[in-house]
Amino acid sequence: MPRFSVIVPTHGVEGRLSLALDSVLSQSFGAFELIPVRDTPDAPAATVIAAYAERDTRVAPVDSPPSAGLSGARNAGTAAATGRYLLFLDGDDTLAPGALAALHARLLSSGEPDVLSFDHERVPWWEGEPTTLRLKGARAPAWSAAYRRAFVTEHQLAFPCGHFTDVGWSGLVTLTAERTAELRSVCVRHLVRRQGSRLDAPGEHQLDLLDQVELVLSRACAEHGLSEALFEQLFAAVLRTAARPGLLPAERRRAFFGRAARLHRRYRPARFRPPAGSLGVQHRLLAAGAYTAFHTLRAAHRTTAKAVRAVPRPRLPRARALYAAHRRRPLDENLAVYRADRGRGYAGDPAAIHAMARRLAPYLRSVFLVEPEAVDALPEGVEYAVIGSPRAWEVLARATYLVDDTDFADADFEDTGFEDTGFEDTAVKRPGSVHLRIQPGTPLTTTGVDLAMYPMAAATAGGFDRLLHRVDRWDFGLSSNRHSTEVWERAFPGAYETLEYGCPRNDVYCTATADDVARVRRELGVPEGRVALLYAPLDARLDLEAFCEAAGEQYVVLLYADHVDDRGGRASSVGGGRIIDVTHHRSAEDVCLAADALVTDHASIMFDYANLDRPIVVYADDWEVCRETRGVYVDLMEAPPGPVARTPDELARLFRDGSYSDAGSAALRATFRERFCQFDDGRAAERVVRRVLLGEPPESIPAVIPIDRRVPAPTPSARTPSPASPASSVSSAS
Repeated sequence: MPRFSVIVPTHGVEGRLSLALDSVLSQSFGAFELIPVRDTPDAPAATVIAAYAERDTRVAPVDSPPSAGLSGARNAGTAAATGRYLLFLDGDDTLAPGALAALHARLLSSGEPDVLSFDHERVPWWEGEPTTLRLKGARAPAWSAAYRRAFVTEHQLAFPCGHFTDVGWSGLVTLTAERTAELRSVCVRHLVRRQGSRLDAPGEHQLDLLDQVELVLSRACAEHGLSEALFEQLFAAVLRTAARPGLLPAERRRAFFGRAARLHRRYRPARFRPPAGSLGVQHRLLAAGAYTAFHTLRAAHRTTAKAVRAVPRPRLPRARALYAAHRRRPLDENLAVYRADRGRGYAGDPAAIHAMARRLAPYLRSVFLVEPEAVDALPEGVEYAVIGSPRAWEVLARATYLVDDTDFADADFEDTGFEDTGFEDTAVKRPGSVHLRIQPGTPLTTTGVDLAMYPMAAATAGGFDRLLHRVDRWDFGLSSNRHSTEVWERAFPGAYETLEYGCPRNDVYCTATADDVARVRRELGVPEGRVALLYAPLDARLDLEAFCEAAGEQYVVLLYADHVDDRGGRASSVGGGRIIDVTHHRSAEDVCLAADALVTDHASIMFDYANLDRPIVVYADDWEVCRETRGVYVDLMEAPPGPVARTPDELARLFRDGSYSDAGSAALRATFRERFCQFDDGRAAERVVRRVLLGEPPESIPAVIPIDRRVPAPTPSARTPSPASPASSVSSAS
């Protein structure tokens, strides 16, 4: 029999789950079983759990449906447990090093008690020192004690359904435990999430607190007798909610107070004496049912805040005043506003979603925000507004749907009256609006708040406060793979919902035909019979003319440099026709379709290109510098998408001898695709439109096609010749 059963619910914590599981499996005391509780076998956390279960036989996952909530997950884990003692660990918390050894020793020295409580640390998600706490009775979280499994079984203890389940559980445990002990040592490190706890958010679920309190009170009076200490602990939680009326819907506040007052009068122990000070006054007002007097008392503490809010504000600049005026008008429920690449054109994920919305939701009015120089390159029929114009501020203020890949606040506001204001003073998230924020691709280098560990990179990233203001406006984010899901949760902490639907811009890699590929190559000027190598680095350091000469006559290079300011231009040839500059081509997806192979450094385009299942070569001459100064999530030296070259000679040799596309290259690529192309199956844009713009429930969204059943766009070498036709873009944005 294991000494401990460690039960870990995993719903919604994919980004930090590995940290929790590692903290258990790395314990010096090894006599335990680890029970991660999945929503379903195919839930987002299931892949993470499966990898751990394969490596360690102590990992024994069980399932509990999301509808059962946290209480159901813990009860499912308890039912499967075989250990002598139960420990509960939230999926985004960690066990302190040596915790199990310390618990084992204390259990032995205290005579195997029913419950052993211990200290825990509250760890701020960002800044600040951890705080050590020891909570007792009904105030104690379930994960702050070890419970003898026979004791739990004998008394038929279970987590009550609903919110505030820890109040019900800890109250019942306090009633029934006969032998208890304490360990004055930190055993759990509890993460205080930036978005806070659901229990601190307003809503109808706050009413569940009284259900849990009444459950404990009624059982106490029926079976055990109610102590003054437990009564005070339970009503400390009730008074905390009653004193914050914003937590409850306005129409339910008086009813909450009235029910709490009845419970207080009915179950108050005869010898109970209210504590001194303000809390004692609150007890007396609650017992008397004096709702108005109670909230008058609480309102007296808020007079200072009211005075601050009454200070006159400065007059708004013209553009800001215009934007504010439009925000006073109702939202247009059929208006969607898009912006791609800071307004540089009609491209990428926003364009792919826009094109699909025109098919599935033609009644929506869709407006693209663009810079003035991008207007001429817009496809025919695309409605637009120039960034900074009065019309742009009008549609931005009134749109129900906002879709962008860089945050609307990143536009240039110098000519609009928004100088140096920051996001919080510009784009406003209106109640009822829906903001879909699309990340630039699968993350390889460190991003978001994770950049705090790399000062050189963080210095160019802007303030983290502004970043987090932006995150607070997001309702949805997109992910192409579980790796991205986990990184986004850590690097951009917020309350948004991550949609594991794939990247809409990558749909074309599964839908383009051989004729489409041939047409794009003609448009770019790729000579017939040549092998086109796409060179798309973040930092163009390679001497391309020397490379072409060393690699062989059969190759031409398509140069696509990242972070440029122009879109909509044409390809141009240099280097005697062997190097074709496609940097200014309107569609990165078209350029990828035209290429037989990709050469890149640490640019995220490799994750998109992998969907085509064509050769990828990593030219990593500055990998160590990138890793040390920027930080990376994926070690390309350990898990590359293909061969790795560290010098120009090594790179040329790979193409000269053909090893860039041999069986070893294909094997590396297959492993890479399995990990990073999980959800890119050609239907991402459809899923997004149905879920975000049409409001369809998650269960009705088309399932992702497994990677072994997908057929990527034909390779250029496999294309079928076709008659010449007018050049046109085949990207998903067309």
